[in-house]
Amino acid sequence: MWIEKIAHWVRYLALAPLLLLNGCSTQGFWLFDPKGPMAHADLYYMIIDVAVMLTIVGITALMIVWFMWRYRKSHGKGRYDPKWTHSSAIEVVVWGIPIIAVGFLSYYTVQGTYALNPYDPTVIQEHAAAGSDPLEVDVITTDWRWLFVYPKYHIASVNELVVPAHTPVHFRLTSTSVTNDFFIPQLVGMIDVMPGMRTKSALLANHVGEYQGFSADYSGAGFSWMQFRTKAVTAAQFQQWTQRIQASPRHLSYAAFEEYAKPYIDVSGKPEYFSDVQDGLFDHILGEVMNGKVWPIPMAMTENMVDYMKEQNARTAN
Repeated sequence: MWIEKIAHWVRYLALAPLLLLNGCSTQGFWLFDPKGPMAHADLYYMIIDVAVMLTIVGITALMIVWFMWRYRKSHGKGRYDPKWTHSSAIEVVVWGIPIIAVGFLSYYTVQGTYALNPYDPTVIQEHAAAGSDPLEVDVITTDWRWLFVYPKYHIASVNELVVPAHTPVHFRLTSTSVTNDFFIPQLVGMIDVMPGMRTKSALLANHVGEYQGFSADYSGAGFSWMQFRTKAVTAAQFQQWTQRIQASPRHLSYAAFEEYAKPYIDVSGKPEYFSDVQDGLFDHILGEVMNGKVWPIPMAMTENMVDYMKEQNARTAN
């Protein structure tokens, strides 16, 4: 008797973890809180895919349960037919439902391919303000930092991407070392950033705010801190920001970049700014890496990163 009582309460205790969900919010659930048309379209097509798959799995599960109940031996309604060979109804179900599902998914896959094509996303064209010129940004990853170059303004920022809201932003992306993934969940899906290669992406922020960007591909010992802040600001605030960075005393030529690109431990993610960025810096870096240029990681850096960071900070202070 007491065993039955314990079993009765265990069933209710199994539901207890659901109480922890009352603290859930959109914060941290970035994929479900899009702030731009690219991320919104990503979520839309993902929901369609999941809904179709769950519908198929759900109906299949229900049919299995119904067959087990309907044709159980004790029920006595199942008829044994050793000469059975064909059923048109079963053929229609077995082949018809998958064909409909594949056709439905194919239609939305083609739509999504054009809408989210990183080289020419139609969803951004549909939402961009009339007459708004796109902002060009060059993205360069190193071990283990993000460098954002604004060629039009001859400025660059480290670990901070600032863009005007309601304006299309076009990216060119490359890496100086290994492959990383550029990913801002609330604004744009991930895309590879590869050494010696150039990829493209684009985004448009519908809302002013700050969003989290990071590398979504393991790229070595410093991968965990390879994050960057993305700030969508008003047009006036963006102009003020560019003017402030243009007054920075630090300049970025290719010679300066060679020093900057050395592997660096930067757990704080503190932004840095450069003015007077060399024209064609992105293309020059791309060409150098294609020709075999590397910035090797010192063995001591990965053997004991804490001690190496202390030595690095001491050198920087001096």
